[in-house]
Amino acid sequence: MARTINRVELLGRVGTEPEMRYAPSGTAVTTFRVATDRRRQSGDVETDWHNVVCFAKQAEAVDTYVGKGDRIYVSGSLAQNSYETEDGQRRHRTEVHASEVVFLDSRNGERTGENGHAGAEAVQAAPVTGAPVAAGADPF
Repeated sequence: MARTINRVELLGRVGTEPEMRYAPSGTAVTTFRVATDRRRQSGDVETDWHNVVCFAKQAEAVDTYVGKGDRIYVSGSLAQNSYETEDGQRRHRTEVHASEVVFLDSRNGERTGENGHAGAEAVQAAPVTGAPVAAGADPF
């Protein structure tokens, strides 16, 4: 079989405050959205929104140091999940599972609000053993 690649790189702005929760296994899981711009052939700029998920120590660092409006670099892999809502509707969600996150905005190490902020720091994902969230289930 030929080699395949599942890699995503985003450079954009955080559109929502990161939300950290814990999976039943105890692993920290942080989710947030990143906005990127795309130019159309007409010259118009269109904003795309990306759902990003971080795990373990990386999730804790993002929750602590990243806030809405911050510039951020994320690399990882694309994951497509589906789940069923309480009223029985099937939902699909495309996410970027981050393997590296670089905080690009500098706040001089000061904390500003519920989430603190730091500058130009890279956070690598730690290996996660087992699936932190049951397949096919909405973890949140």
